[in-house]
Amino acid sequence: MSRSLSLSISLLAACLLFLSLFTFWYLTSGRVNLINGTDQFAECRTSNALGSSNIGGAFDLINHLGQSVTEKDIFKEPTILYFGYTFCPDICPLDVYRNSEAVDLLDAMEISATPVFVSIDPERDTPEVIGEFVKFHHPKMIGLTGSKDQIQNVSKSYKTYYKAQKTNDDLYLVDHSTLTYLILPEYGFVEFFRRDKSAEEIAEITACFIGNS
Repeated sequence: MSRSLSLSISLLAACLLFLSLFTFWYLTSGRVNLINGTDQFAECRTSNALGSSNIGGAFDLINHLGQSVTEKDIFKEPTILYFGYTFCPDICPLDVYRNSEAVDLLDAMEISATPVFVSIDPERDTPEVIGEFVKFHHPKMIGLTGSKDQIQNVSKSYKTYYKAQKTNDDLYLVDHSTLTYLILPEYGFVEFFRRDKSAEEIAEITACFIGNS
């Protein structure tokens, strides 16, 4: 056997080993059931989130108490995560209210969940401002802000969009995406909800994910 052929076989074996290990990790990562090769959350899904396994990740932000926190500090139980800003005149308040209502509906099912609000307007949304906002909406809500770089990083991780409109004062609006994300501590991001989902639907779907986790 030639040296080049032997090297090619070794490389092929290494590639196959890597592929096998990756497949095992994927099947046991919680998104796919190892036994039957199916999505363990298939009956719960209403979106194409299974194909979005690269959503989410580590972050460093500031909470509404002025404390530095990471995703490990925040995602300790099922979490309903939303990106918006406190000066938002219409969409954000409605979505945040709906998400808070979903958390209360889950509580009535004896399921504890946390609503989290991430600001995409760090210049105006200081910890103090965020604190007043979350206090108004829900006693369990966690508000998160940070530097421009920190917010950009977490926004990229969750594939969100935002862009401040140009004005000559501080009364600007911010265009942004409006998805709500469901996070489970053991699995990370598992599902997203569009604006047309009601609080009842979000609570029901979330309960399904938890029941199948």
